[in-house]
Amino acid sequence: MMRRLLAVLFLMLLATPLHAAQCGGDFGSFLATMAREAQGKGVSRGVVDQAFAGVSQDQGVLSFDRRQRGTFRKSFEEYAATRVTGGRISGGKARLQRNAALLQRVEQRFGVPGNLLVAIWGLETDFGTGDMGKLPVIRVVATLAHDCRRTDLFQGELLAALAILQRGDLPLRDLIGAYAGEIGQTQFLPSSYIKYGVDFDGNGHVDLRHSVPDVLASTANLLKTNGWQPGGDYHQGSRNFEVMREWNRAEVYRKTIGLFADRLR
Repeated sequence: MMRRLLAVLFLMLLATPLHAAQCGGDFGSFLATMAREAQGKGVSRGVVDQAFAGVSQDQGVLSFDRRQRGTFRKSFEEYAATRVTGGRISGGKARLQRNAALLQRVEQRFGVPGNLLVAIWGLETDFGTGDMGKLPVIRVVATLAHDCRRTDLFQGELLAALAILQRGDLPLRDLIGAYAGEIGQTQFLPSSYIKYGVDFDGNGHVDLRHSVPDVLASTANLLKTNGWQPGGDYHQGSRNFEVMREWNRAEVYRKTIGLFADRLR
């Protein structure tokens, strides 16, 4: 119960308007302002000091951010052919069998079918065996928050990443991810980690890097919370296809999820 109350408190605090730190300018001054902001939202000074120790701007992250727009320029057929491969389909079917009881429990609670969850899992990180990212999340989101292109968004992500540390879900050494701060086997942004993360294995922590039950349940919870209709279609034109916009706005990506899910059904 206490953990649930803390999660609700963090959500309320993160939802309040930011006293936005000034983007650009001196990076150290920016971090100092964000440190005060985080402490005002319940993150301890010790957590902030540990997280910000030695943090510097990452020019590689900024370069990637500038060039990654337009990732989904391929047609659906071209894109899907590179993502829904024979190896992924066989791997997905193996995961469906291996996690059948778990997926049934997840579907009973959240209403999202196992084949769709496994499709997302496979596309994001090859079922947790592929690239989950190797960059320190604090450094990534601090860099993007300081940059003026999307400062409001990533100031919120920076606060959420600090909240993950404050909750004890991941230690700082495991708070690593991709070029926009995505974390874990289905690549949650820190704010989604806080908002939708579920401790489904019951160990007291939401661990989206190592716990398959937490990964699958949290992915299903994201969809359910945004209006997923149990038993409904998930292809283009359906309500569930629109719900998946919360996962990825790119239509070609959502169509690829549906195709992969069909191949696993």
